[in-house]
Amino acid sequence: MPKVLISDKMSPLAAKIFRERGVEVDEITGKTPEELKAMIGEYDGLAIRSSTKVTKDILAAATNLKVIGRAGIGVDNVDIPAASAAGVVVMNTPFGNSITTAEHAIALMFALARQLPEANAQTQAGTWPKNGFMGVEVTGKTLGLIGAGNIGSIVADRALGLKMKVVAFDPFLSADRAVELGIEKVELDQLLARADFITLHTPLTDQTRNILSAENLAKTKKGVRIINCARGGLIDEAALKELLDSGHIAGAALDVFVTEPAKEHPLFGTPNFVATPHLGASTNEAQVNVALQVAEQMADYLVSGGVTNALNMPSLSAEEAPRIRPYMALAERLGSLIGQLSHDAVPRISIHTEGAAAELNPKPIVSAVLAGYLRVHSDTVNMVNAPFLAKERGIEVREVRTEREGDYHTLVRVSVKTEAGERSVAGTLFGNEAPRLIELFGIKVEADLAGHMLYVVNEDAPGFIGRIGTTLGEAGVNIGTFHLGRRAAGGEAVLLLSVDEPVTADLIAKVRALPGVKTVMALKF
Repeated sequence: MPKVLISDKMSPLAAKIFRERGVEVDEITGKTPEELKAMIGEYDGLAIRSSTKVTKDILAAATNLKVIGRAGIGVDNVDIPAASAAGVVVMNTPFGNSITTAEHAIALMFALARQLPEANAQTQAGTWPKNGFMGVEVTGKTLGLIGAGNIGSIVADRALGLKMKVVAFDPFLSADRAVELGIEKVELDQLLARADFITLHTPLTDQTRNILSAENLAKTKKGVRIINCARGGLIDEAALKELLDSGHIAGAALDVFVTEPAKEHPLFGTPNFVATPHLGASTNEAQVNVALQVAEQMADYLVSGGVTNALNMPSLSAEEAPRIRPYMALAERLGSLIGQLSHDAVPRISIHTEGAAAELNPKPIVSAVLAGYLRVHSDTVNMVNAPFLAKERGIEVREVRTEREGDYHTLVRVSVKTEAGERSVAGTLFGNEAPRLIELFGIKVEADLAGHMLYVVNEDAPGFIGRIGTTLGEAGVNIGTFHLGRRAAGGEAVLLLSVDEPVTADLIAKVRALPGVKTVMALKF
């Protein structure tokens, strides 16, 4: 039974979901990094929120860890490259708190428009400042979205309901999607010049860090009001302070800061500045939703192999997993075969799916090929870290799909570029389940790829099969299966033998000494 640690406080429904799905779970929160490091080795999964920091040191100690689940969107507290290198899937729950965060952005927009926090404070202080505050309507104003993904699109929908005009800067927003949302796609400079309100809904990446820099803030329309419920680091906070003080920016509301918790900050006390302590996801509904989702996703992965909302692995639904798993097994063995037969590092690997295989999600198949190929050199490679390691080694990966059927109903071909030219192996599924090799370096040969095998390239000549059978018999090696293929009569032939025990160097030497043998290698699957 897989075992999961919940290391941050979350709804008790998460633990209930794990247990109902057949996963053992411990709820142990508030541990120091050293305490977590000492205990993490016994767990297959780690469920966290924002408090637990999953560092490279923690991952090094997590020898059994297979999946990290973040109950929420941001994964700033997880070292994703280190997790990928360690073969650990990292998941988040990007949809569980989307409505809550969008509503908080809208609430802060109203707070800025009508100066609600200051008005409340002065009223409760007994000053009754009825003439001290003059707000603005949001109706007819232009809202600029920086990021029009899941949360940004909900904000756009709410803003349109308030009769606002919405413009958006998002490199990933298609023209069709913009029309569907009822918004206008613009470049960042256009947004800065036109928007009466700007709200940010983008992750913090190298491309988005400081997207509202001092230079860009200076380009904004005078009197703009800015809201950030996304991530600290998107705005130059010092420049924001200067422009608030000068009056160029009429108001700003931040739910997130570069350094959190932000117990002291130069912006605190600035007129027309509103701050909340990272409350974007803080509603009862959101906390329940993200806890349920992270438990369901992690349980699906640990029990059935389903992958949902993973940041470092292709998604694979629990329903899709049983159908694609035989293809992944075939792909892994083809990758392993070509890895064992390729003597040098290869600059390029191509994965070609044909027929029924081409109708499937190609990413898990590609990952399985890379895992099989790279595992020849390292036992720690798996489907999660294989693409990461391939990229690190400078291997170009190509995907090709052909939906029409060829000689087989379904086929997977793996090709590598070598100094001797392109070399490829191909396989299919028999009965939609059993992986089967059907072609090896251009030679038709049908073989199972399992256990210990002997690979021989020889001249096609009478008596060879008898000689190799005698050689193995004299060495006390029992043959399990025998598969033979050739290019043409009297030409080059390939022999694949499965044997009951590991192939020794002594046996390889004896087979290599047989007349007509060109190549002999031990294989293992």
